[in-house]
Amino acid sequence: MRTLEEVQATLQIAKLKEDDLQPVTHCLSFGDNVSSGDYCLMELDDTLCKQIEAGKSLVIRGDKDEHAILCSEDRTYDLKIADTSNLLLFVPGCRTPDQFTPTTTGPQLVQAQVWGFSNSYWELRHQRPKLKKLKKLLMENPYDGPALGTQEDAPGLRYTLTDLLERIQASREEMEAHLKKIHACEIDGYWRILDPDYEMKLLGHVTQLVDSESWSFSKVPLDVCLQELGPLEPKEMIEHCLNCYGRRYTSEEGEVFFALDEDKVCRATAQMLLQNAVKFHLAEFQQVWQQSVPEGMNTRMDQLRGLALVDCSSKPETICLLRVEDLPEDTLERFNALFTLREKWTQDDITPYIQDLCGEKQTTGALLTKHARSSMQNGVKVYNSRRPVAT
Repeated sequence: MRTLEEVQATLQIAKLKEDDLQPVTHCLSFGDNVSSGDYCLMELDDTLCKQIEAGKSLVIRGDKDEHAILCSEDRTYDLKIADTSNLLLFVPGCRTPDQFTPTTTGPQLVQAQVWGFSNSYWELRHQRPKLKKLKKLLMENPYDGPALGTQEDAPGLRYTLTDLLERIQASREEMEAHLKKIHACEIDGYWRILDPDYEMKLLGHVTQLVDSESWSFSKVPLDVCLQELGPLEPKEMIEHCLNCYGRRYTSEEGEVFFALDEDKVCRATAQMLLQNAVKFHLAEFQQVWQQSVPEGMNTRMDQLRGLALVDCSSKPETICLLRVEDLPEDTLERFNALFTLREKWTQDDITPYIQDLCGEKQTTGALLTKHARSSMQNGVKVYNSRRPVAT
C-alpha cells in the first residue's frame, strides 16, 4: 500500500504538478487471483443501458453452429470482439472524481484493488433478425385442420413461444411480428403454421360467403361468419383467416366487422396459381388470376412484388414464382442467388428482393452500388454481379 508521501514523491520524479491533477489519487494493487479470463466487457448504447437499469434482460441466442447474437425485447444485435491497445482494468467500487465529496483537507488517497483485466470487449451492432429458420421449423408440422372423429392430431414437432425463442436468433417482439406476418397461430399452446392448401380453403369459405350474402368487402360481419361457417371449420380458424386477410374494426353499435384487404387476397390467390407451375405465359396467367379472385376485386402486377418474377426477354413474356422469403438471409449469399437466377437485373425487378436487406438509413440504391455493377442495355440501366457468381 502506497502512502500519500510516496505518491507525491513519484509526482515530483515525473515532473508533474499536484495542482494540475485531480485531488483524489487511486492507488491500484492487484489481487492474488487476478485473471483476464474471469470477466467479459460489453459496450452498450444508451438505450440498452436504460433497459438494464430498468431491470430488463439481454439474451444471447444461437445454436452451436451459429454465430452468437444478443437480443433485447425488441431488437437484435451482432456480437463481435473488439481489441483495444489500452489494458482495461476491473476495479469494483471505483469512483470517478466527481463522485467524491469535496474536501478542504488537501489531497486524498484511495486504495483500490484490481479484480481482473482485459484487452478486448464485446461490440454490439444492430442487425436484422434471422427469421428464416422460424418458418422452416413450423413447416415441419403444418396445421391442416382439426382431427376427424377419434383420430388424433397429426404427430410431429410442436413449439411453444419459449421453444422458438431458444432456437431463433431474434428478439421477442421481432419474432411475434414475424409469426403474424407468416399467418401462424397459437393452437393448444403451440405455435403452428397453416398448411397452404388449408389456408386457401378457409379463405375460399369466407369469400364464397361474402359473395352469396352480397356483402361489401369492407363490411364483413364476424358473428354471421362464425355462425354460417362454424359447422364447416373451427370458429377460431375462421376468425384467424379474417385477421390474416382483413382489418378488424367495431361499429358504433358494437358489432365486429372485417374489411378484407384486396391486395392480400389477390396475392394469396396468385401464389396458389404460381406454385403449381414452373412458368406461366404472363398474359394467360393474368387472365386466370383475375378469374380466380372474388368478383369485385381487381388484380394488379404490383401486388406480386417479392412474390413473382416476370421475364420480359422471353417471347411471349413469362412469369414464375420467386418468393423473397425463399432467398438466403445473408446479403452476399442473397446477391449471389439473384445473379445466379438472372445475370442482369433492372432496378425495378431486383428492388423487392433486396429491400429487406437494407439497414437503418440505408437504401436499395446504396446496396446495389456496393454489391453490383451497372451498365446500359437498350437504353435501360441494368445491374450485374461485381464478383464471380458461385453456382
